[in-house]
Amino acid sequence: MTPSTATFAGTAAQHLRRTLDLCVAKTRVNIADMVKQPTTWALAVDGDYTKWNEGFFEIGNWTSGFFAGMAILAWQETGDGFFLKQLDALEPMFQAKLEGGNAADTMHDIGFLYSPYAVALYQETGNRRYRDLGLKAAEILSRRFITAGNYFRAWGRMDEIGTHYDGLAIIDCLMNMPLLYWASEESGDPKYRDMAVRHTETTLANFVRDDDSVFHSFRFDPRTGAPSCPDKYCGRGVDTHWARGTTWAMYGFALAYRHTGDERFLDASLRVTRKFISLLDREIVPMWDFRLDETEPHIRDASAASIAVCAIQEIEGLGKADKSMKAAKKALLDRICSSDYLESDPAIRGIQKLGEVGDGVGKAKYAYTSWGDYYLMEGVARELGRKVSWW
Repeated sequence: MTPSTATFAGTAAQHLRRTLDLCVAKTRVNIADMVKQPTTWALAVDGDYTKWNEGFFEIGNWTSGFFAGMAILAWQETGDGFFLKQLDALEPMFQAKLEGGNAADTMHDIGFLYSPYAVALYQETGNRRYRDLGLKAAEILSRRFITAGNYFRAWGRMDEIGTHYDGLAIIDCLMNMPLLYWASEESGDPKYRDMAVRHTETTLANFVRDDDSVFHSFRFDPRTGAPSCPDKYCGRGVDTHWARGTTWAMYGFALAYRHTGDERFLDASLRVTRKFISLLDREIVPMWDFRLDETEPHIRDASAASIAVCAIQEIEGLGKADKSMKAAKKALLDRICSSDYLESDPAIRGIQKLGEVGDGVGKAKYAYTSWGDYYLMEGVARELGRKVSWW
């Protein structure tokens, strides 16, 4: 399907409002229970996030910030101080995650944790405790920057060497760079911005293929920093085209342009976005990998659709979206706000059905995902006029 020939259905404001109301109602329950027992709540096949057995301080936690971000959006929508009260109650946990041994058990996704929590709360309330927390998070993230190679190492403790995580960067990291841009603006220290720019340049040079598809990950020589080869941890294979990784690139490069004004990053975002739109079929919600063969289960990824909406909204806000992008945004919103993808059962904690998660090497399965829920709520809130400024 090409955007120039397809007719996309519009999404009524009333339909968006119902979706946002559902997000607010489920966030009210989820954030209160997270305060009682802070954890990561990443994903759930049956929608029950409480079954996800991973502690808040474990290195794999990259998702708690999504529930915080949803609470911020719920507070923006309702003005109900209940949501701020819950977020305040989580502060000791977010503080402790950056202290002592916990600080070593962090990875590149610190931005996913602290932009929609600390940065958002500081912007919304002016409370300087959250400013200081956001700056501390940026400093911890900066320690993952590999000067020889100009990239952020994705995973593993930085004091662990000789592992398969050495020299590894992934496309998702673009979404962590806004924390560093904000930190430079807020602190006056240019080092954070410089690292973010250099990482984004490295990503552009190595992750975006000539046909505007995207590698999920790339390896660099741990000693010299020289580019080595593409790799994959998500997606079907090294040379395939993982849909969610594409949307991280769409959004991440657009945000890089907003923070820097660098036309190279805008061009990358536009090219990757046009490629993404050109590969959508009549279902609109993308296949989890655009290069599946006919023998493989054609699992889709609603979370990628939600992130794509937010990416196109960012491009639109920059005044750079063409008609095909605006049409694609409306079509994506229409599908992810439909009963096919929206979970209205109040007994199920998850909001968005049919997100994709890994199910072994090069395989996928359906699940409710915290990131799908968050970006669905962000996209709907933005479409209804709410401002999202923490990225």
